[in-house]
Amino acid sequence: MLYNLLFPLADHHILFNVFQYISFRAASAMVTALLAAFIVGPRVISWLTRRGWGQIVRAEGPATHLKKAGTPTMGGLIILISCLIPTLLWARLDNTYIWIALIVTTWMGAIGYMDDYLKIVRRESRGLIARYKLIWQFVLGLVLGIFLLWTPLSQYEPSQTMLPFFKDLSIVIIPALFPIFVAIVVAGSANTVNLTDGLDGLATGLSAIAALTFGIFAYAIGRIDTSVYLGLFYLPEAGELAVFCAALSGAAIGFLWFNAPPAQVFMGDTGSLALGGAIGAVAVLLKAEFLLLIVGGVFVLEGLSVIVQTSWFKFTRWRWGEGRRVFRMAPLHHHFEKLGWPETRVVIRFYIIGIIFALVGLATLKVR
Repeated sequence: MLYNLLFPLADHHILFNVFQYISFRAASAMVTALLAAFIVGPRVISWLTRRGWGQIVRAEGPATHLKKAGTPTMGGLIILISCLIPTLLWARLDNTYIWIALIVTTWMGAIGYMDDYLKIVRRESRGLIARYKLIWQFVLGLVLGIFLLWTPLSQYEPSQTMLPFFKDLSIVIIPALFPIFVAIVVAGSANTVNLTDGLDGLATGLSAIAALTFGIFAYAIGRIDTSVYLGLFYLPEAGELAVFCAALSGAAIGFLWFNAPPAQVFMGDTGSLALGGAIGAVAVLLKAEFLLLIVGGVFVLEGLSVIVQTSWFKFTRWRWGEGRRVFRMAPLHHHFEKLGWPETRVVIRFYIIGIIFALVGLATLKVR
């Protein structure tokens, strides 16, 4: 909005010329998102507390989590408000990439809010039935995939995607399968972030790291000089996603102020699905879906730990009549808690691993 309003004034005063620079608007969006979270956060927490919308803790989880029962949840509203408003303020509103990112984030946040509402307010233990939740996520992914096929946003094949570490090698997915591929990426990203959201600050910090990393990629991919030099696809309008990613990262960091241990509020599915869906959508729009496996490496490990645990338990129960486990508890962060690691140690060490994965992802810019 500010670009459309103020940049035309550059003809009258050179000061307004700064609004043409994505780097300036991305930094401003991140700062605005932080401030928005600091302002909105206490109000949302107070509103949730007055209504008694507190977290329900599983009895079979780590014993240290029992004291968290009743902590306000659905705090993902803070993330949504603190991301959407700065993006609308600082991004170009005539940019298709931005509107797609905003729609996906809002859609996923709405699914998460419905799930939280049913569990916390209506006291329905299952919340939104898992298959319905997945169906709506897949519907979003299919719609996005079909839209990208019908409305190409660049000179490349709509179903073409980059491969990390390779400069001249890419993959063209069969167009008929592309919407399914997009649905898997978006839903997979959303649900792995959701699985990671089990410790104070864990998913929040890791999402901020991943969003900021993709913001750097968006900036590079949106510039012809940088993209050609680094051997990346050049997507002329995609650089604007750097503003969105900066706002998303700023919103997550701002929420971390209240979500750091001991948490004053939990994001709930409202926040985790919105964050994961947003990151997945950005990866699709940047044609960097396989890069998501690296940058979001911790999310991938968390998701795989659940798949391995569930599959092995079912197989051993069928084979030997008794279910056996690979991990003491899944997702993976609970396994280390069961080993005796304090929650803060797990969170900080997972942050370190997340930063390493992000640096490996950034290294692919040169190792091509």
